[in-house]
Amino acid sequence: MNFLTGDVALLLLRLAVGIIFVVHGWPKIRNLRETAQNFEGMGFKPGAFWGPLVAIVEFVGGLAIFFGLYTGLAALLLGVEMLVGTFWKMSRGQGLAGGYELDLILLAGCIVLLALGPGVYAVEYRLL
Repeated sequence: MNFLTGDVALLLLRLAVGIIFVVHGWPKIRNLRETAQNFEGMGFKPGAFWGPLVAIVEFVGGLAIFFGLYTGLAALLLGVEMLVGTFWKMSRGQGLAGGYELDLILLAGCIVLLALGPGVYAVEYRLL
């Protein structure tokens, strides 16, 4: 007997993915100058553009996914970010374990949300 419905599974996925992005985006949002410098140092130039953009996408996109509001747009933007992050880490010789595993699982979560939508327990299901 299956106790877990698809909508409950989507809710759990949204909550987990959303929390992870919020937690990783919050420090970037709090110190945009340092975030810009970090992105510049990683080769994403201009860092003053890419750093704040990623910070906003992670934090706001994480909140959007968590609550299920504009989930598709947030999942698309965050999925692209995770795809870039995965390839960037691979190009630096980082392996799966201790390297790009979080990027990869978040990318997969974003793809699932893009493919299946946010489920019935999403704000957008009620409003849009």
